[in-house]
Amino acid sequence: MKPIALVFGLLTLSTSAFAQNPMETALLAAPPNLKDGATIIKWKADYTYDTLKKGTNRLVCFDISGMPGQLPFSVECTSIANLDRVAQNLKFEAEPDRTKRKALLDEAEAKGTRVKPEMGSLWIHFRGQDQASARRHMTVAMPGATTASLGLPTDNKQGGLWIMDAGTSTAHLMIPGQ
Repeated sequence: MKPIALVFGLLTLSTSAFAQNPMETALLAAPPNLKDGATIIKWKADYTYDTLKKGTNRLVCFDISGMPGQLPFSVECTSIANLDRVAQNLKFEAEPDRTKRKALLDEAEAKGTRVKPEMGSLWIHFRGQDQASARRHMTVAMPGATTASLGLPTDNKQGGLWIMDAGTSTAHLMIPGQ
């Protein structure tokens, strides 16, 4: 239950007014208590990245605004252990045809080539058509989690935490209101 307690502790995240530079923009999704120690990277078109600032904690933040498959304004933070998963996600999300994209994801899952995220790691997204209309969405990676393993439902009908994509490498806790 510790990951759940962490989730609720981080639900009080706040967003800075408007960022002034690329490094500040990348940190807009960062929880205030982790912001100063976060690593900041910049993704390249080939899904590798440059480190703009090496951090002192495990949080990594980046701006993927306007990349293929992304919204015009999109910044994210996650565990530094998830960078291979992020690169793979960016490749899949670049496929504009939703049916083909889902088929690629399903194939990778079936073949076991889908990179697993770090268990219990946060995925914090702050995105929208522009920064002013951007919304925050936070999930907790729980690869392989099921109702049997966590005791949580696989839908949002109870109004609390629930598992999306249960039983897959993509399984994660959905947090209502985020």
